[in-house]
Amino acid sequence: MVKKKHILSISYLFIIYSSLFPFLTYAQSTYHFKEALYLPLPHTYGREAMYTDEFLWNYYNNIVSKPKAGQDIQGELDPEQSTWIPLIADTSGFFRPSPGAGGNLRNPNNPAGPGRIERVSATRSNQPTSFQRRGYGTGYLYITYNASKIQDAVLNIKGNSAVLVDGELHAGDPYRMGWMNIPIRLKKGINEFYIRGTLVSAQLQFPTRPIYIQTEDATLPDIVLGKDQRNLIAGIVVVNTSAETLNDLHVNSTIKGVRATAEIPSIPPHSTRKIAVPLNASLISETSNVAARITLSQKNETLDEQEVSLRALKADQPYRVTFISEIDGSVQYYAVNPAIGGEKANDALFFSVHGAGVEAIGQAQAYKAKDWGTLVAPTNRRPRGFNWEDWGRLDALEVLTLAKQTLQPDSQRIYLTGHSMGGHGTWFLGATYPDKWAAIAPCAGYPTLKGYGSADGIVPEQGRNEMENTLLRASNQSDVIAYATNYKPLGVYVLHGDADRTVPVYYARQMREVLGQFHPNFSYYEYPGGSHWYGDESVDWEPLFDYFKWHKRKADTAVHTIDFKTANPNISATYYWASIWQQQTPLDYAHLVLHRDVEKSQITGKTDNIELLQLDLSIFPKGQTVQILLDSLNELSYTCQDNNTSIFLQKNANTWQLLEKPSRSDKGPHRNGIFKEAFNHRMVYVYGTNGNKEENKWALAKARYDAESWYYRGNGSFEIIPDHEFQAENYLHHNIILVGNAKTNKAWYALLNDCPIVVDATGVTVGTEYHKGNDLGGYFTWRKPGSDTHTVGIITGTGIKGMQAAMANQYFAGASGFPDYMFFRFDMLKNGSDGLVDVGFYNNQWKVK
Repeated sequence: MVKKKHILSISYLFIIYSSLFPFLTYAQSTYHFKEALYLPLPHTYGREAMYTDEFLWNYYNNIVSKPKAGQDIQGELDPEQSTWIPLIADTSGFFRPSPGAGGNLRNPNNPAGPGRIERVSATRSNQPTSFQRRGYGTGYLYITYNASKIQDAVLNIKGNSAVLVDGELHAGDPYRMGWMNIPIRLKKGINEFYIRGTLVSAQLQFPTRPIYIQTEDATLPDIVLGKDQRNLIAGIVVVNTSAETLNDLHVNSTIKGVRATAEIPSIPPHSTRKIAVPLNASLISETSNVAARITLSQKNETLDEQEVSLRALKADQPYRVTFISEIDGSVQYYAVNPAIGGEKANDALFFSVHGAGVEAIGQAQAYKAKDWGTLVAPTNRRPRGFNWEDWGRLDALEVLTLAKQTLQPDSQRIYLTGHSMGGHGTWFLGATYPDKWAAIAPCAGYPTLKGYGSADGIVPEQGRNEMENTLLRASNQSDVIAYATNYKPLGVYVLHGDADRTVPVYYARQMREVLGQFHPNFSYYEYPGGSHWYGDESVDWEPLFDYFKWHKRKADTAVHTIDFKTANPNISATYYWASIWQQQTPLDYAHLVLHRDVEKSQITGKTDNIELLQLDLSIFPKGQTVQILLDSLNELSYTCQDNNTSIFLQKNANTWQLLEKPSRSDKGPHRNGIFKEAFNHRMVYVYGTNGNKEENKWALAKARYDAESWYYRGNGSFEIIPDHEFQAENYLHHNIILVGNAKTNKAWYALLNDCPIVVDATGVTVGTEYHKGNDLGGYFTWRKPGSDTHTVGIITGTGIKGMQAAMANQYFAGASGFPDYMFFRFDMLKNGSDGLVDVGFYNNQWKVK
């Protein structure tokens, strides 16, 4: 916590603001940018850990001249190179490099889905859209603002992927949602903004208050009549435009005179945070729009008040449920479409995952209520989110668990379906967790991000060198075609419009061919003339639900044959009575084929890329001896006991042996090492303050940039603290993200004392390898001391150049592959994979080979 003597009270701050800028207390003013210069320069940001950005390479090397029309990036006139091109914003406020580009930019760029009609061209094609593996990006826009004095403002840009504000990188709003507001401090004189993107609009807002509530991006529950409404919760954004960290904050809500109050976490200077607001709607008894008054205060001083509108609904209508996510402690929601006659225990559960740009409540409303089950739609964290991978996958699992707890469905009748991006989510979640579903039904879906990339591009098939191939191996879980045999025990119904131009029917036909090679029970239907969205029948298709009725998930005791693959035990390890704990080659596919014969008391089978295996023997009676023969190697015998129904088998060379329960400090399903695992368990960012001025400024800016990216992509938030305030005992149940190196971050050795990777000002040590240089950047992870499940993620650089290269990350892009560690030189920004210096995985005992 920041010491109190360094904290100005917010009431005092407001007095300062009022005296310095008296016009702000009466009305908010807005400045719209109307002139810009555009530089078409290549950059590559996609679903890969590595990225290139020639502009940033030049900018961080301090060789970008003040932009002028007709000049190149170094201020020279050269028609052979990219030059700055003058642009004027159109009447809608958007800059367009070419006339007519971008269509209607006032609204988010969403494909067709529930509530939206597909806009189609005159040309019909059933071939997949051509996505470039790598290519030219959209370039940069340059705008300026001349401030008469030092002052705080809020920057709002639509359509960009990032922006440099006087040298500090901030996240963007690529989908033009409109609520990505970034508090900044303007210096006196010319302020420069380099915007990554082209079809953008930009404006500066000068708020009437230094701290205020933003309601445009609220996460709200519905008030469902007849249910307990005393402990509802909403997610509301608080904007801090001041230069002080906000502490000792409270929020309260009032609904019909009933008040609910909560403390809220600290908010760093010039940043936003989405907070949890408690709601008590116990006095609401009729359907209506209900006003909830939200008040933000500090030490009994009111900072801001705003009103949000909640819906009070009957229990037979689709409704929203909010909850606190264990991923980061943020407020998320899911939607429910109740069964006819109400939600009943032992009914079926239909789990429907939405498409890009579609709200979960819109997804739920696209279905007519069924008389034999309730439908639940999770959010993927955002309507765009993570393509149902990574934290979208975790959101789906959280909601599935909550739905099971509250609805108590028949565990043998849980069905998975989804549309467009949700069709991919259906393919992905169905293959990854085949023991959770009775049947799946992808609608207008693409199977893998190696073939259909959507907004973040594709996962490349092949790298330029072995280190890049190792990075790509970390994306293996996305390629469900490689482990499609996991669908074998499931019913599969494939639905696709044969005139779909957004996700061409090619992808359905591709999966029909894949399934036809092994699947005994799948159904396939092409809707004649069907576009991407041809009405609610695009998802609410009666034959699809009839197909669901014919399928039930097998009971655990009825499954005697297992054919299961996984790319990462931390993502998916278990199928019924067998779990893959450790792999021989990390994140390559591990394959398990087993058969158990209860009468003969034996288990036989074969494995591939498995080092440690767990078997549940509870089906065998106590005292019975089970014979186990794997890979035609040595036979093992185990006598079943009451107090131990699970055994572990470890493969060493060409021998399998029984193993006592493995150490939880080793790798396993609970913690497997890859860098993305660190962004879980309510992670806390700890930034370094022990470096020089430039390094310390980078560390805080990096934490803020990640917070903005996480908020935009994941609808979440996390705590940010300086290293000198970090006390390990206060964060026992949190993952920690360290920003800095062994010299600049004081918390380094408290968390990484036994780590074989050390980064200081002179170079990087990885095991016995040493890479020298002050231009090295990287990301890696390590097991958190004193915990069997938590991890430490490290964002680092040896010097400011390496730190700058680590700034613009891709780890929040869905399915991007990050191994346990990766290091690169600053020149990666220009040379791509040639800039990689070390990429790899720890072994199962967390050692570097």
